[in-house]
Amino acid sequence: MTTNTIKEDRARLLAIIHKEAYFREKIILSSGKESDYYIDARRVTLGAEGVYLCARLILDLIKNDKVDAIGGPTLGADPMVGALGVLSFQAGKPINTFIIRKAPKPHGKQQQVEGPLLSEGSRVVLIDDVATTGKAFLESIDVLTKMNIKTPKAICIVDRHEGAKEALKAKGCELVSLFDIAEIHK
Repeated sequence: MTTNTIKEDRARLLAIIHKEAYFREKIILSSGKESDYYIDARRVTLGAEGVYLCARLILDLIKNDKVDAIGGPTLGADPMVGALGVLSFQAGKPINTFIIRKAPKPHGKQQQVEGPLLSEGSRVVLIDDVATTGKAFLESIDVLTKMNIKTPKAICIVDRHEGAKEALKAKGCELVSLFDIAEIHK
């Protein structure tokens, strides 16, 4: 187990993103926008060190928040929620996690939110890998709002600064990123 500081963890995660996940090429994003660069964050969050560092940094960001659970939209949040659950438990401050499906499951209990039951009035933090327009976060907020669950904060690995922060703010949710796109473009 590493005893690095948060500053050291952040520097290491940035190096991993640059090496493994940042590509300068034309690509169409999930938002439908064309971009001259791409951040394939799953190359980070599906790697043992990358997901560990993401979880440490996210837990540091929420250490003073009153939160009942942390989770987000599938597929971006999936690897991170597992790491967050394990690290929070190891730290003696266990936090429940959840994943939001794109649509309710067509069989079984037909749930759209998977994980330990969230009760009405719960306060949760949303996570995702990369935020562009905020579409996945906004859809997640809508699902949770219907369940009377509050989402005061959302955290992403990288904010591309293409409207997500403003769109979430309009829904009463603060967007915090581990990295600003300017840090990645260096």
